[in-house]
Amino acid sequence: MRSILILFAFLLASNGFAQKSKTKTPASSDPITLNVKSFGLYPDRDNIDAAPIMDKICDIVRDLCRQGKTNITIDMPRGLYFFHPQSAAQRTYYISNHDQKNPKNVGIPLEYLNKVTLNGHGSTLVFYGRMLPISLIGSTDCTLKDLRIDFCTPHIAQAEIVENDDKGIKFRMSTEDDWVLKDSVLYTKGEGWIANANYAIAFDGKTRHLLPQTSDLRVYTHHLTTTFDGKSEMGVNYSNINKLLWAKEWKDSRLKVGTRLAMRTWARPTPGIFLADDVRTTLKNVKVHYAEGMGLLAQMCEDITADGFSVCLRTKGDYRYFTTQADATHFSGCKGTIIERNGLFEGMMDDAINVHGTYLKIIERKDDHTFIGQYMHDQSYGFRWGEIGDTVQFITSQTMELIGQSATIASIHARDAGINNGVKQFLITFNESIDPRIDPTQLSLGMENLTWTPKVIFENNTIRNNRARGSLFSTPRQVIVRNNTFDHTSGCAILLCGDCNGWYETGACRDVLIEGNHFINALTNEFQFTNAIISIYPEIPDLEHQQQYFHRNIRIIGNQFNTFLPCLLYAKSVDGLTFLRNKVNYNHDFSPYHWNKQTFLLEHVKNFETDMKE
Repeated sequence: MRSILILFAFLLASNGFAQKSKTKTPASSDPITLNVKSFGLYPDRDNIDAAPIMDKICDIVRDLCRQGKTNITIDMPRGLYFFHPQSAAQRTYYISNHDQKNPKNVGIPLEYLNKVTLNGHGSTLVFYGRMLPISLIGSTDCTLKDLRIDFCTPHIAQAEIVENDDKGIKFRMSTEDDWVLKDSVLYTKGEGWIANANYAIAFDGKTRHLLPQTSDLRVYTHHLTTTFDGKSEMGVNYSNINKLLWAKEWKDSRLKVGTRLAMRTWARPTPGIFLADDVRTTLKNVKVHYAEGMGLLAQMCEDITADGFSVCLRTKGDYRYFTTQADATHFSGCKGTIIERNGLFEGMMDDAINVHGTYLKIIERKDDHTFIGQYMHDQSYGFRWGEIGDTVQFITSQTMELIGQSATIASIHARDAGINNGVKQFLITFNESIDPRIDPTQLSLGMENLTWTPKVIFENNTIRNNRARGSLFSTPRQVIVRNNTFDHTSGCAILLCGDCNGWYETGACRDVLIEGNHFINALTNEFQFTNAIISIYPEIPDLEHQQQYFHRNIRIIGNQFNTFLPCLLYAKSVDGLTFLRNKVNYNHDFSPYHWNKQTFLLEHVKNFETDMKE
């Protein structure tokens, strides 16, 4: 434990606090500023490892908060800061929708704070190896502002097609990629990691749009040979920069010269920013240029405002074409209100935003009040699911219909913590007697925590040139998707889902307004759930026998569609669906390849209203 004397020596050296300390001990409301330069961390010095210094500063701030101090700012003068994994703080975090491998190397571990701001003043934080750049855990009224997150060597590699003919494909790796051939197999590597990427997303070299009808492209990284770049002068000391990789067995006429390939594995160890168990968090003008998982992952948080939060390229002419390995932003089991506005989301390998909860599968009924529920997906377990007093409802997995009445949690305990390296099962007792039909020996059943479901406002954002889908919402509370531009999202622009069979992501939408958005050439590729530009697609294995409706009250009003495809809307299991005052301009920018040729394709839908003729 640090002594009080050492603690105040640090504070006296910091900006904003030294002058006040001459006259009095600061009250809890007096502003405290800790300038990182006072701790020996200066910007633009790549010989200074920021990780251990920021860990020390985070410890001091946490101690101050324990003493009741608030209004604390960690001040990072503008510049570049460099973080290495070997000296970083280590934490065990179970992060929703990510690989559950621990411990994790954390660049800036912000934990159990009250009214603390991390101000980067436009700084770029550069990370090496495999790291979780920033965590904010168990904190209230905290702000991250004016900073950028990037990695020196991304785990996604980038290649440019240089030749493509009947002799195979020749490609050049990006100058920032460190690579090697071992037994004719391509491996990329960085500080503490090595990878063989077998899949890629293909980008048009000029427009940066994903190449149509390429989806997840299989890359030939085996049986490769090297050849020198024909443009290189004789006599130079050849390095990997001057070499081309030649895949003689690779034949694909879609990959024109100049195509860029974002070569990837399916690993997603950590997001760029991880929020957990926080209340009233603000992210202002934060940009994530790369992360090996999501850009932002928030779980079990209440009230998040992201204004100007972006997952984007570094500059307009950036030689990179990709950003994150998965979603730009992802909210799992949150409540209150999520506001995401004025953001730019581009080049990521999944959605701009995904909002959902997690179904627990009921695996045992102990008695009329008590059940065992289990996390089912390998990337979603280990974290808190509910609290005493939460409202829970029950659903059948095959028909996705509600069964019995909702109930309130009387007690909840981790049943296997420490046994499976993170809890997967909960013993849950309810105040009420539970309907006898909720019997896992007779039906496949899930439970949904209705308390931890958020209202969502997603507005004035731009989503472009990304894989999979534009946005995904699965929450029963109000969702407003307004005044966004969905520009070549590759998959569908908007997805309303719900799944108690695969990802086990809740739940049914009850109040959705999609208004004033501009959809530009969505759905150039097919991915999961992408049946139309707007796809309402809950996973229902036995739709034929479903009697209830999963989603309801969805209004699609006053949007503009610029599209080469006829399929504007697909909907499954909806009661109350409106499509009014939308403008549609058809073009011939791409081949209308999609199997769905209908303007509206509806399955088990009632109360549908439109003013548009098919």
